[in-house]
Amino acid sequence: MEDVLDLYAEEYDAQRPVVGFDETSKQLIAETRQPLPMRVGKVNRFDYEYERGGVRNLFMFCEPKRGWRHVAVTERRTQRDFAEQMKWLVDVAFPAAERVRVVLDNLNTHKVASLYERFAPEEARRITKRLEFHYTPKHGSWLNIAEIEFSVFSRQCLDRRIPDEETLKRETRKLESQRNAACAKIEWRFTIEDARRKLHRLYPSTSD
Repeated sequence: MEDVLDLYAEEYDAQRPVVGFDETSKQLIAETRQPLPMRVGKVNRFDYEYERGGVRNLFMFCEPKRGWRHVAVTERRTQRDFAEQMKWLVDVAFPAAERVRVVLDNLNTHKVASLYERFAPEEARRITKRLEFHYTPKHGSWLNIAEIEFSVFSRQCLDRRIPDEETLKRETRKLESQRNAACAKIEWRFTIEDARRKLHRLYPSTSD
């Protein structure tokens, strides 16, 4: 926990950016009947019947101090998918950075080994040398700023029926562009001192 909090307390460094990474899934649901539009005194009304369109995975990157985020929609969330996202992060999103420090949870695919599963050893090593993983503790996913960004997307974009992958990509791209254009930043205020005071029961007891 303190390792992650130390990262958040640092000043912004374009050569060593701190990027939150998280993932979630979205069930695609299409309407079988046209919803009734909202009227004065009436909310939108949807039929209880719907058509399932499968599930898509969403990968979230969020650099809070620059006010940047990116959402990638994929069919799966395998080791190879994770590796592809890490390659995109260092080669496309931050090609000039010396090292990208990634805050993420301990999901079994979130490992350096995933890069070697996807790429030749030389390429996997090249990407790995540009990355530095910082894992949130067990039951500590709230420490990942990407979760905060996902909550924004859930309220403004994902909390409704979305019928297909193309619509999902279009809607997430639209909100991503709007928030990036506005440089919407996340100000993290919970410090190590706060943790030691408010979460003191999580620390081992010591005696002089």
